[in-house]
Amino acid sequence: MRIAGTNIPDNKRLEVALTYIYGIGPFSALKALGTSKVSPDKRARDITPDEINRLRDVLEKQFKIEGELRREMMMNIKRLRDIGSYRGMRHSRGLPTRGQRTKTNSRTRRGNVRKTMGSGKRKLDKK
Repeated sequence: MRIAGTNIPDNKRLEVALTYIYGIGPFSALKALGTSKVSPDKRARDITPDEINRLRDVLEKQFKIEGELRREMMMNIKRLRDIGSYRGMRHSRGLPTRGQRTKTNSRTRRGNVRKTMGSGKRKLDKK
């Protein structure tokens, strides 16, 4: 089954399977299932085409998902860069934007850059 360009796993419950869509978490999955009147206990392989269509309509009309959400996030970051804000500069340099320290503990954001060489001590040659 495909919804919003994403393959939904067949063997999982619907409330979990919908979280594979970018922009849908556990809470919004339950909310969408309640609005479309589809049981969250059903497996993805067991729902009827009518239920799929109702669920697809609810997801596309009530939630920003996949491409639309990604585009909006990219536009927000681009706006921050264009106005020259501090957060925009941090985004463009690839550094943490929310006040975390960078002397240590920013390896994920910087791409695992290791800037030191060993412990700093010179090793003496043994004779």
